[in-house]
Amino acid sequence: MSINGSDHVGLSFTSSNRNYKCIFFDLDHTLWDYEGNAREMLFELHAYHNLTDKGIPFEDFHQHFKVINLEMWGLYDRGLIDNEVIRTQRFRKVLEKFNHVDDKLSANLSHEYLYGCPKKCNLIPYAKEVLEYLSRSYSMTVVTNGFEEIQHVKLLSGNITHYFSHVITSQKAGYKKPAREIFDYALAVNNLACNEVVMIGDNLITDIGGAKNACIDTIFYNPGAVSHSSEVHHEIRCLSELQRIL
Repeated sequence: MSINGSDHVGLSFTSSNRNYKCIFFDLDHTLWDYEGNAREMLFELHAYHNLTDKGIPFEDFHQHFKVINLEMWGLYDRGLIDNEVIRTQRFRKVLEKFNHVDDKLSANLSHEYLYGCPKKCNLIPYAKEVLEYLSRSYSMTVVTNGFEEIQHVKLLSGNITHYFSHVITSQKAGYKKPAREIFDYALAVNNLACNEVVMIGDNLITDIGGAKNACIDTIFYNPGAVSHSSEVHHEIRCLSELQRIL
């Protein structure tokens, strides 16, 4: 069934197909508020390094970061660059937008952002309430393309680590979403079959497309009501809707 995001329709779960034992969750943008936490961290870095005095206004700095970061993660998800390129080039490209070339500053911004941002604690609205509700009936596993060493920091910062039996990263599994293998790895770790799991995520390519590659049911978290024609089992605008369908 094709679903147009503007219509907010989808396949409804009934008692006959609600046989899941485990829920796979994406982390960034689905549970952990990447955009809010990134903005907070960038604001602190901008002030600490006196970037206004270098002719770099914060709003422009933030906007260029968002665009460049999204582009680079897209390349990473498609296997065209590795995570080291993101780490070393992301802020260099941002500074270049202001004709400011400073390798030391770029390296410092990269290091401080990489290890500071995961310590931010903002979650997507209703994330904690929904996890508490779901934990009464399901085991839960994070499946993420994020960097291995910082995913647990994000979970700790948001105080949601205890809800998850496993945290599967692309580095741990050896494959990135949307590859079927990372989902097969997560199934094997949980000792479950594909029909016993549902995947919840905000990305139609990596989360929804990847789960479909592994024959796993999907719930598309689409807070922005982005129009699309992808086939999903259910679509939600707010995480609180999960309490009505699971």
